[in-house]
Amino acid sequence: MLIINKIIEVETAPGISIYNITPQILEQLKFTNIQNGQVLLFSQHTTTALAINENEERLLEDVKVHLRKLAPESGKYLHNDLHLRLNIPPDEPMNAHSHLMAMMLSTSEVIPIVEGRLALGTYQSILFFELDGPRKRTLFVQFSGEVKTS
Repeated sequence: MLIINKIIEVETAPGISIYNITPQILEQLKFTNIQNGQVLLFSQHTTTALAINENEERLLEDVKVHLRKLAPESGKYLHNDLHLRLNIPPDEPMNAHSHLMAMMLSTSEVIPIVEGRLALGTYQSILFFELDGPRKRTLFVQFSGEVKTS
């Protein structure tokens, strides 16, 4: 079995933003020669997330509105009492709402690879959520599986 590790970097916009990273994953899959296996996607940040869903503009706006209702930025959060926290960097943001949103989503996704293709449904895309931008983010990608033999 072959295992290939990759990193995808994403420069994100301010606030909540959602990125369709399916094209990047498909591009990397082409060079693996994996026929059957899986790809693991893992967000390396506490205020980002991943999901498999439809990449439709109006739906993505609905998702942003819903997340803001669940964890409004103006809410009262203990995490934002920066003066009571120890060993925080001088540029620490008040971002408890972003952490809470991330915990309601997921930090990882696993997608089967079948006959050299991602086994995504017709309307499914791989979505990367920035919940505390703008930032430079990294996404760990691990392809594993059986390689195509001649």
